[in-house]
Amino acid sequence: MPFRRNILITGASSGLGRGMALEFAKSGHNLALCARREEHLLSLKQECHAIDRTLKISIHTLDVNDHDAVFDTFKTFAKEFSTLDRIIINAGMGKGASIGTGHFEANKATASTNFLAALAQCEAAMEIFRKQNHGHLVTISSISGLRGFRRALTVYAATKAALSSLSEGIRIDVLNTPIKVTTVHPGFIRSAINEKVKSAPFMVDTETGCRALVKAIQREPANSYVPAWPWAVVRHILKVAPLSWLARMS
Repeated sequence: MPFRRNILITGASSGLGRGMALEFAKSGHNLALCARREEHLLSLKQECHAIDRTLKISIHTLDVNDHDAVFDTFKTFAKEFSTLDRIIINAGMGKGASIGTGHFEANKATASTNFLAALAQCEAAMEIFRKQNHGHLVTISSISGLRGFRRALTVYAATKAALSSLSEGIRIDVLNTPIKVTTVHPGFIRSAINEKVKSAPFMVDTETGCRALVKAIQREPANSYVPAWPWAVVRHILKVAPLSWLARMS
């Protein structure tokens, strides 16, 4: 696989985005990092430079729900780095509740952030890659996108299913070109988005999960389920599991 030196990560200030940034820094990648919280980005930049002072680390604040700002920020990074080799669409949220229980605003916020904002990021990324005629688009979906789930996961799972489908459509569009598209489906990895969840099957800590994510991304498959054990196996079970079994998972 080519060495993708310059990597842009959205939602980089915490959770999986932050963890992936640190792992990529260990492998000698320059990083374009964006998120809403500037103080967290500044801290992350310092941590990345503590790993390798020679790396180019650029940060910009970005709310991905400001779609015009998404295009502007991506273009700014592209100018700063001359070329962007990999863009990881990671920003997301997990607010929400069972449909019809009076939490439409929270469900709408999750749908807007996880899909409409992801669409804007994919559009901005692919404009850059098409102009360059090379690049690696990575979308962070979820194992929950394989089936429907209840309660807080209902809308979240639906957005991740939509993101996986969108990613596959993009992949078909650029088939047999120098532009590659990878969809990563993380299992349960401890992060800010699920910090209130007391237990979940096969939950791993953030560092372990992010190490697995980066390893999978570096291989550039069309789809990856991480950590590979057990999710590469569990995904097959999920597709045929009865609803009563899915209810116990959420």
